Amino acid sequence: MTPRTLYLRLAFAEVVTWTLLILGMIGKYGFGLEWATLVGGSIHGFVFLCYVVATLAVWTDKKWSAGTGVLGLASAVIPYATVPFERSVERRGLLDGPWRLAPGGEAPRTLPERLLAFALRSPVVALLVTLVVVAVVFTLLLWAGKPTEWFS
Repeated sequence: MTPRTLYLRLAFAEVVTWTLLILGMIGKYGFGLEWATLVGGSIHGFVFLCYVVATLAVWTDKKWSAGTGVLGLASAVIPYATVPFERSVERRGLLDGPWRLAPGGEAPRTLPERLLAFALRSPVVALLVTLVVVAVVFTLLLWAGKPTEWFS
């Protein structure tokens, strides 16, 4: 899977899960369906974390500027902003080509590049580790409660 394909799919998945979250909020606050935000919010939260991991991977591999990388991360926080961001970096050629740090590609120099190069060499292990890390973060966030209650 190329950086372009990965990023396109996750940007679209973010849009879909934002819609689920918004529908869940309508269900909860408009119709009293307490479970609706739990379902939509949980799915959205998981995809959000996956999008963040993908943004960090593509940012590292494609050597995005700090501004572009931060904007990519911020696009996940604003409803429906991931697709316009993905299209913007696509138009500017920032998703072109295969993974730079894939086997047979450039040698990694920094710690983030070494981690990404390992992930590209051992995708099954990397996927399992990423899923475990995302699941642990997801579980900790569920345990922490609703974001609106964190600072109450």
